Amino acid sequence: MRIAFIGQKGIPAKGEGIEKYVEQVALRLAEKGHEVFVYARSYYTDPALSAWKGVHVVHLPTIPTKHLDAMTHTFLATIHALFSRYDIIHYQAVGPSLFSFLPSWLLRRTKVISTFHCRDYFHKKWGWFARYILRLGEQVACRVPKKTIVVSRELREYVKKMYGRSAIFIPNGANVSSEKAIPESLAGFGIREGRYILSVGRLVGHKGVHYLIKAFMELEDTNKVPNNMKLVIVGANANTPEYESYLRLMAKDRDNILFLGERYGRELEELFSHAALFVQPSESEGMSIVLLEAMAHGLPVIASDIRVNREVLSDAGLLFQNKNVSDLRDTMAFLLNRSEEAESLGARAKKRIEEEYSWDAVAGKTLRVYERLFPSKRPFSRTVRRLSSESLP
Repeated sequence: MRIAFIGQKGIPAKGEGIEKYVEQVALRLAEKGHEVFVYARSYYTDPALSAWKGVHVVHLPTIPTKHLDAMTHTFLATIHALFSRYDIIHYQAVGPSLFSFLPSWLLRRTKVISTFHCRDYFHKKWGWFARYILRLGEQVACRVPKKTIVVSRELREYVKKMYGRSAIFIPNGANVSSEKAIPESLAGFGIREGRYILSVGRLVGHKGVHYLIKAFMELEDTNKVPNNMKLVIVGANANTPEYESYLRLMAKDRDNILFLGERYGRELEELFSHAALFVQPSESEGMSIVLLEAMAHGLPVIASDIRVNREVLSDAGLLFQNKNVSDLRDTMAFLLNRSEEAESLGARAKKRIEEEYSWDAVAGKTLRVYERLFPSKRPFSRTVRRLSSESLP
């Protein structure tokens, strides 16, 4: 099959999120012999990179501003895709899915799919008009494409209730680490193994990093955090510099709160491998890939008690009341001072990823959706048959 992914910034992924999802699924589909094309934005992926690990990279221009970036690139990618004879065009997120009506209506042979990752209009960085466009994109994503995939059971129930459509649930995934990365970069960051709390994600309001900073400062002020324990915040703003400035102002004169900016590849692997615990304080999420990555590294995890986090963690992590700084503070204090409990949670988290959220399973279930639309194009590989046979709810 010829398969195109539209809506992401590009590959290789520089962090988590939709780019990670596309990278991991696309690589596995290419390994099975499919022709896979990923549309990329020039500021994200090196324009000289035409292919990566068997996946074709299609470069198109964009207007790299907060409100026009995704829309202009997706529109151009859609126009390009209309003339590219793809079997599958797979849109990512509700914003880009706004344009999925074009191939759905104009191409008889090509099958269009949309993955609904998150209700993005809840994110605080968007104004009223952007939220309107995102809601419109959601309606298209849930009504127009041949199939709609959702990454959580909560979203599946929402799509059924709101649009009367049975969406296909395929969660996000993570790669389980067999051993810890050698800590080559930690000293340069000013941190030591097992002596830091880790947070990874974009610095935007709904990610709730301000709750984490407040909770950590309260722990320090009441001497409830071990000596020299640091809070390490990894990530950059997403056209939200005012929020990042607010966070840095909050942490001013606090030597134990470190902002490391964007980190990926080897450095991010080291940070995940040697943290004392991972905290995910988001007010809302689709299904957080960084949360899954932390669990895959065997980290004890604390997360806000939004439904999707409860769904992912089950008994393999601790939850705190969403937006409640005091509850987050007390939960961190509990886990930081109970090493056996923390170790047990980390082991359960890693096992849960192995059993429920592997990228191999995600790619296999996605491939099965494609094959249902093109049964004559099913590969003959036993591996593909095994992955494709995994049941979909």
